[in-house]
Amino acid sequence: MHIRPTLAVVSGPPATGKSTLARALAQHLGCPAILRDEIKQGMVMNHPGHDPDGDDPLNLPALEAFFATIAVLVRAGTTVIAEAAFQDRLWRPGLEPLTDFADLRVIRCTTPTPTIARRITDRVQSDSHRAAHGDRALLADMEAGTYDPDRFVPISLRAPSLLVDTSDGYAPGMAEIRRFVLGPGREAAS
Repeated sequence: MHIRPTLAVVSGPPATGKSTLARALAQHLGCPAILRDEIKQGMVMNHPGHDPDGDDPLNLPALEAFFATIAVLVRAGTTVIAEAAFQDRLWRPGLEPLTDFADLRVIRCTTPTPTIARRITDRVQSDSHRAAHGDRALLADMEAGTYDPDRFVPISLRAPSLLVDTSDGYAPGMAEIRRFVLGPGREAAS
């Protein structure tokens, strides 16, 4: 018997714990996690002097590689955890064609804006790989009021959706998130 793979999308504003959750969930399930920022970081390694501010020339190639990688995996019958800080306008065109091959589940991470600002500040100071992602500019935009995480536009595709508060661990917890991703009748098969 063959069942369709699941494509679990972990979304939400920057610094809401998406990457951490995606990696942990993939480990719990034993499937791959495809993280957009890791793809972009791999590209940045080959572009000395890369400047992530303004019109970053690597954003489009990273977007294309992200969705192409996911497409190859779900078409092969692989359950995948996909993570990015994309809003609906970027997620929707990449996800819609994949719903022909996989069952979509959407997890949206959330945490209060002060926590987001603290996390971005912490990673700017401690994670040299984040230099490729414009976190300093994002902090400046938050301080100037030109970026507000509360205005994040979530994925609007018709699919089961779960809101996860990542302020202190996960609420709901990992067991419930796992059940949500697997869907009815799949818990025993994993």
